[in-house]
Amino acid sequence: MKGKSYNTDEEDPTKNQVNEPDSVYLINTSRHGISFHNFTKITEDSPFDLNDWSAFLHLSERTMQRYKKEKKSFDPIHSEKILEIILLYDRGTEVFGSRTKFNTWLSAKSIALGGTSPKELLDTTFGIGLIKNELTRIEHGVLA
Repeated sequence: MKGKSYNTDEEDPTKNQVNEPDSVYLINTSRHGISFHNFTKITEDSPFDLNDWSAFLHLSERTMQRYKKEKKSFDPIHSEKILEIILLYDRGTEVFGSRTKFNTWLSAKSIALGGTSPKELLDTTFGIGLIKNELTRIEHGVLA
């Protein structure tokens, strides 16, 4: 995700390479859709497999495989969710100081999140928001 270089056709949507404000760049990227090829590049450092992404995006694995085969781009709603999860993953890695520690936390049941693992909440915007809030509490030492 961070520190990768992409050619101009397949930029890393989490990077601002055209000097637009970050939010405007992310909105434009969401609206235009992320190609499956670029999706693969920006998600290769995440701990999530295709089955996980299928669940997060509410798309069947067969649909995901078709996107790959046909070199399709994701719809704006799916592109936005992909970006949200990748940005959340970057933030979590920053808060925990390592991917390994954050990956462990993502899979562990959390009392603060109603007894579910954070990973189980990545399929909804509300769940992503809860995880963001919990990361902020952890960062500031306010544990549930």
